[in-house]
Amino acid sequence: MPIPITLLYVSIFAIFALVLSFRAGSFRGKSGISVLFGEPNNMELAERVRTHQNFLEYVPLFLLVFAAIELNGGSGIFLYIVGDLMIVARIAHAIGLKHDNMGHPGRFIGAAGTALITLVTAGYGVWIAANSLLS
Repeated sequence: MPIPITLLYVSIFAIFALVLSFRAGSFRGKSGISVLFGEPNNMELAERVRTHQNFLEYVPLFLLVFAAIELNGGSGIFLYIVGDLMIVARIAHAIGLKHDNMGHPGRFIGAAGTALITLVTAGYGVWIAANSLLS
């Protein structure tokens, strides 16, 4: 069964992950720091690495539930909405993750948005599964 909506968003997020990886890797090359963050710590490198790591911690789980919803006949409109909102949340997080500013609005929007969107998506998945099991 084709899942074109998931394919679209997995592809977008794969490109996003590669951009974040490139930002960290190219900075490593320029700074000459192979592992960790140097001595003394290079905070710009730490931010770039942490932004990439955070993306990889949260987005795959979201996409797994996203794909399962599409495979189980969930609403395409719902998927487009949460997919677009997750893109916005992850961009905000990538902009807002600063080592010296926990209160950056982008960080809050990104972290809270990612958690809320994942929760809503998972809740919809549970609802679809429960309806399927009870039918």
